[in-house]
Amino acid sequence: MNRLLITLVLLGSFYSYSQNMNNSILQEIIQKKADTLDGVSGNWKFIYKEIPMLCVTDETNNRMRIISPITESSNLDEDLLLDAMTANFHSALDVKYAISNGILWSAYIHPLKELTPEQLENAISQVYYAAKTFGTTFSSTELLFGGNTIQKDSEPKIKENKTHKF
Repeated sequence: MNRLLITLVLLGSFYSYSQNMNNSILQEIIQKKADTLDGVSGNWKFIYKEIPMLCVTDETNNRMRIISPITESSNLDEDLLLDAMTANFHSALDVKYAISNGILWSAYIHPLKELTPEQLENAISQVYYAAKTFGTTFSSTELLFGGNTIQKDSEPKIKENKTHKF
């Protein structure tokens, strides 16, 4: 009986830890990972490996997103848009390419409380890689799911003409 109680307590503490992400913890993790961090709680700008990112949260509605600007949407032709949409299914994994306010973004969106520290670190990495590989492999990691029609170069070419304004 004691073993069962101890097991339940341990499982409960693990479960509650993974569902307690908030702006304070989020800021601490971003601060450790980022080169620079600016902003206020729930609305941060930061640079990660020379790529600008934003993290916006809504604790009341349990939402968060990490986004990185890639280029103005007017720079996109039909082929790039089709490749980005294909990548959303095959190679962007947890990150998606999205257009808002005339900008193409690499975006990770997740419920805030349920986010674990490991998922947050992975999200920052995926947003970074999706932004860096746009126009070449369109991937957020090395992992690709089958059926991808985008040609993968052996050495990804980084598109330098990007919008980096917040």
